[in-house]
Amino acid sequence: MVAGVLATMAAHRHTLESLRLRLEHLEQTAHTQQHTNIANQQRLHWELLSKAIDDPELAEVLDLYEVPVSPKKRRQYLFANALYTNLLFYYRIGNISRDEFFGHVRGIFQNPIVREYWHATQQQRASIANSEEAELGLMVDDLLRQLEEADIDEWWVVGEPPGDQ
Repeated sequence: MVAGVLATMAAHRHTLESLRLRLEHLEQTAHTQQHTNIANQQRLHWELLSKAIDDPELAEVLDLYEVPVSPKKRRQYLFANALYTNLLFYYRIGNISRDEFFGHVRGIFQNPIVREYWHATQQQRASIANSEEAELGLMVDDLLRQLEEADIDEWWVVGEPPGDQ
């Protein structure tokens, strides 16, 4: 009887281990598919922005800024959007950490056009709530406020990196 119980327990253990391995495989497959979906979305986003950057008539469709902008400024804003979105996707797929995201954003916000873009799209970001993107946007808002208030030329020390979460 003891041998039967031990054999049953061994069979259950083997079954559980097999199920655990299959679950890990499914989780990895889902993770890989999510990265593929994000990469495809980034490619599509860039294709759409590229068309708008190249064609002023299409760019008018994306003109959702707080103030009227010239066609030249609109193209610059679209490119600023592409820069920021690229960083956002890099972070989302795990190519850079939250601290690295913060550092890269701190760098691109040294450009006054990128700062203008960020201010011009404030209302668009306000419509995004309760998401990782909204959280990162608030972090960038805070960083930009600190950069604008800083009385030092050493921009690379402004702001406290958020720490990876």
